[in-house]
Amino acid sequence: QVQLVESGGGLVQAGGSLRLSCAASERTFSLGWFRQAPGKEREFVATISWSGRGTYYADSVKGRFTISRDSAKNTVHLQMNSLKPEDTAVYYCAAGSPGWGLNPQKEAYEYWGQGTQVTVSS
Repeated sequence: QVQLVESGGGLVQAGGSLRLSCAASERTFSLGWFRQAPGKEREFVATISWSGRGTYYADSVKGRFTISRDSAKNTVHLQMNSLKPEDTAVYYCAAGSPGWGLNPQKEAYEYWGQGTQVTVSS
């Protein structure tokens, strides 16, 4: 079973930046980030292929967030710039199941981290 541990969350003012990291216990297929705000469904943020050459973003973060992968260290990062109060949520790292490709659906991911809180103040 793959273990995923997120880090890097915190409190930041609107317009600021944060960098999230997720360390996987072993090599995985795709790695993705999701987020869940209070009272809302968990939603897709970004995903990256096992090679790191393919990425896919939610429209709400495109141009502001960048996902990257260090395959040698089984680590994925999410650089978040120009943060907005609506980005406030618990951010979860997820490891994709084989054969699903770059997929925004929660069902395409079989392992999840515990989450890290991101709070953006206005």
